[in-house]
Amino acid sequence: MIDLRRLHMLRLVHQYGTVTAAADALHLTPSAVSHHLRELARELKVPLLEPQGRRVRLTPAAHLLIEHADAMLARWEEALADLESHRAGAHGPLRMCGFTTAVGGLVAPAAGALLRADPALTIEIRECDTDVAVGLLAAGETDVAVIEPTADAPPPGDPRFDREPLMAEALDLIVPAGHPFAGRRGVRLEDAAAEAWISVQPAGCAHHQQVMAYCAAAGFTPRIAHNATTWSVIWALVGNGLGVSLVPRLADGPAGEKVVRVPLSGDAVPMRRVLTCVRRGSRANPLIARALGALRDAVPSRCALPPERPAA
Repeated sequence: MIDLRRLHMLRLVHQYGTVTAAADALHLTPSAVSHHLRELARELKVPLLEPQGRRVRLTPAAHLLIEHADAMLARWEEALADLESHRAGAHGPLRMCGFTTAVGGLVAPAAGALLRADPALTIEIRECDTDVAVGLLAAGETDVAVIEPTADAPPPGDPRFDREPLMAEALDLIVPAGHPFAGRRGVRLEDAAAEAWISVQPAGCAHHQQVMAYCAAAGFTPRIAHNATTWSVIWALVGNGLGVSLVPRLADGPAGEKVVRVPLSGDAVPMRRVLTCVRRGSRANPLIARALGALRDAVPSRCALPPERPAA
């Protein structure tokens, strides 16, 4: 009988590229992971890993095994979900994670609603970027991740995960009170081409790359005058007349800052889509289903997904 834990270890070695990184994700020693993978190879009578410089790579037999392992692990998650259904009244822990504005605008309100409905429920929340959230899901250390569809997110066909659209939000231009744009009902993004811009640190999150892409699509490269790592600092910089910034509608700044949010208009208003992501097979787990429902209920009306167009 194959140990599913060993299949999971093999999958993580494939994901992270080294035994050490996979061991870190599993909170095990590299020697322990190596031992389990050697035992798995012995049981199957095929080599699974081969050296590639300072890393390791999977053998063709290991890739074949992973194709089947993904389906087996998904079925295991379905089995866990069925078992959970028999534990009526189970109180967690329910583990959720997401990027900064998702935690503040979606995960926290959803968790609050769940706790009001079930005060005995235990919820654990972690703020992290999408690449970390995906790693936590793969390692079994979180149950529900709220992510952006960036290069770090799993593609739609990834057999390990089940992702679903949650919301779409327009990005707004924030300007200092008294700025010529402040009294307008909408501006085109290209109207701000000559402004000094304030952005998040390029290495901080995907938002900087998105802003650069949106501005390029509008026909200009923004002159980044200042960088920050938090939305509150961006609000302060804008409020003190140091530039303008492009922000998602979930983001908000401290009360009292002299900042005006100006909607963008035109043919291609920048939009940010947000997804929920769970391990494939786990969506039917009652706790996870409750969490996903609470997240849908937490979506502000200004960020709701646009209705699907009827087929022609």
